[in-house]
Amino acid sequence: MTRRLFPLFAAALALTVLAPSAPAASPVEAKADEIVAYRAVKWQSGHFEDAKKAATHAATLKKLGCEVKTGAHGGHTDVSHRCPEWREIALATHEKAHEWETWLKANGFETRHFH
Repeated sequence: MTRRLFPLFAAALALTVLAPSAPAASPVEAKADEIVAYRAVKWQSGHFEDAKKAATHAATLKKLGCEVKTGAHGGHTDVSHRCPEWREIALATHEKAHEWETWLKANGFETRHFH
């Protein structure tokens, strides 16, 4: 159980620091009551006019364990991702879990929320 939570803690901490557009994640507690599982089997893409926001988005997706591709052209950056295997993030509160679930769905992920 501890080995499973360490990557989640690292992801939650990195997401708090690196992803201002994503919901702020609380550090994972040893007994987290809220688990959000997610996956994106097919490639999903986002279009960013701001290179810094594109880089932040890509970093967030990488911290979530996704495959990420970026490409700049025509004055904008495309960020594509997929995460074919189910992954989980543990969150301290029900509200944070719903914020992450909303963000994940908005970015093309399939989600499951466990209490």
